[in-house]
Amino acid sequence: MDVPLAHLDRPFDYLVPAALDEQAVPGTRVKVRFAGQLVDGWLLERVASSDHPRLAYLEKVVSPEPVLSPEVSRLARAVADRYAGSLADVLRLAVPPRHARVEKEARPDGAEPPAPNAPNAPPASTASAAPPAPDASTAPESGAELPEQRRPPAEPGPDGWRDYPAGPAYLRALTDGRAPRAVWSALAGEDWAVRYAEAVAATVAGGRGAVVVVADNRDLDRLDAAVGAALGPGRHVCLSAALGPARRYRAFLAARRGDVPVVIGTRAAMFAPVERLGLVAIWDDGDDLHAEPRAPYPHARDVLLTRAQLTEAGVLVGGYARTAEAQLLLETGWAREVVADRATVRARTPAIAPVGDDPQLARDPGAATARLPSLAWTAAREALRADLPVLVQVPRRGYLPSVSCAQCRTPARCAHCAGPLALPSASAPPACRWCGRVAAAYACPECGGRRLRAAVTGARRTAEELGRAFPGVSVRTSGRDEVLDGVPGGAGLVIATPGAEPVAEGGYGAVLLLDSWALLTRADLRAGEEALRRWLSAAALARPAGAGGRVVVVADGALAPVQALLRWDAGWFAARELAERRELGFPPAVRMASVTGLPAAVADLLDEARLPDGAEVLGPVPADGERERMLVRVPRARAAALAGALHAAAGARSARKAADPVRLQVDPLDLF
Repeated sequence: MDVPLAHLDRPFDYLVPAALDEQAVPGTRVKVRFAGQLVDGWLLERVASSDHPRLAYLEKVVSPEPVLSPEVSRLARAVADRYAGSLADVLRLAVPPRHARVEKEARPDGAEPPAPNAPNAPPASTASAAPPAPDASTAPESGAELPEQRRPPAEPGPDGWRDYPAGPAYLRALTDGRAPRAVWSALAGEDWAVRYAEAVAATVAGGRGAVVVVADNRDLDRLDAAVGAALGPGRHVCLSAALGPARRYRAFLAARRGDVPVVIGTRAAMFAPVERLGLVAIWDDGDDLHAEPRAPYPHARDVLLTRAQLTEAGVLVGGYARTAEAQLLLETGWAREVVADRATVRARTPAIAPVGDDPQLARDPGAATARLPSLAWTAAREALRADLPVLVQVPRRGYLPSVSCAQCRTPARCAHCAGPLALPSASAPPACRWCGRVAAAYACPECGGRRLRAAVTGARRTAEELGRAFPGVSVRTSGRDEVLDGVPGGAGLVIATPGAEPVAEGGYGAVLLLDSWALLTRADLRAGEEALRRWLSAAALARPAGAGGRVVVVADGALAPVQALLRWDAGWFAARELAERRELGFPPAVRMASVTGLPAAVADLLDEARLPDGAEVLGPVPADGERERMLVRVPRARAAALAGALHAAAGARSARKAADPVRLQVDPLDLF
């Protein structure tokens, strides 16, 4: 039932009246009488008998359209269990709201839409509840064939993947109906959308379907064009919340009815009902847009990996950068690496240089503190003289204040739990944002300094500064007010925030990565990883070094993220990052959960929860207003037990009708 109460997160048995027998099929929306009210629900399965002698009748079949497939139903249950949430919350994310007019539209193949609803069922009697036993007979046939007319006329070629030694074999495995799992590191200048389209075409050639998830609509438009060119018209649909209710529901029904074998989209597509799923793919899984902001806050990457495990589908996790979570897939042997050899990497990569190293300081003593050092200014000037565009990436506004060493800028961490330090006031000593301990005697582990500095970082004055530095050159911005899709190949300056960099015709002659400390010193577990991800995404738009492409990063070349950028080696940095997180007890080496609410409510839930052995409780620390936050950390082997304990505790509070709500998040992105 669609009831947001944790203690009611289980199936309920109802009788199906004879008048609704044909329409009441598994997957349909229904209305039932519960606690004297008419509530929405999902019909999960039909069984011959129940353990309860007195059952109420279904009141109504809202629509005879079986929009909830058995595969998505199992997936939703698994996602709810993983994130300590309820099935009803996940199903709201998985199935878009009904649009009756769209359901009545004629299908592209000429088939008639489902019959209209029958009259309401008889009034309900006494309701009784029992979780029905699982029935494997409702599972889809894993060997079912897609209709022959849905297959492409010829098997796609692997030419675009030949720069990656394992690439052609990966496509062959998809075509052969196997389930290869890959973590792909894209080369600079790679047309990733075309590579994904080739993987999708290989999957469809093997008679199976695919789901691909991207972060935003700009990426979706690019992927839409590539998949349309690879498969032909009418063979895929796009799912995105930006489509509007009617278009989104129309695309959803096309996938659920089996009219198309491929669904691409933003995170709304991670639950797309595709027949005989053969591939799940995600591009740039480190983008925070992949995290759902509504309960139970699932991440698209984890949903797709869970789905691949349940359906034995292939996996493609790709990006210019690599997350620690993707690296963990490789180190555990769950997935294989798809990368280019070093000779190919060097041939495709622009010339990348940092500022602040010894040779630069000898020529330009102010390079360590200047916002636009002479090396960056020279690179831009030479590109403009060659009639090539220049991209300038600056961090967006709104980052949280960060605390770092005033001498060497090393982020300040707690000696007890390695959480980030904060400065409550100008006179108060620093305190940990995780465990709340005061670090009165803090000393920087790198330089021994005892002074801390707090700064709010963001983009500042960039367009005005560069406009004065290069008079007569057109300056365009891409970011908060307007996001550009592309720019012409002539001379010009483009100032863009991360994620809003437009593609330049022929590639950029120079890419300047400014305000590096705005990314590197953020109070964020993923600060270094996120900085490298943003830098690689921008640097990938530059021309190769042989064609005059240059990238200048305003950062010390000795820093690990800068070293990974210089070598274009995201795998090395991800392995290093994962090793450090194991040592410090950070995700994904461990699993963490966040409990936020009023102090009494948080304490009540944690007292109620039977936390697994080895659980470590950190906090409390202030959240917002009168609320506080506690973190619970467990080994990965105890992750399921932690989620189950928290969900059971939430259910107990719900059954007692506790007044103050508590927000539960498993694997929260905003740990700091």
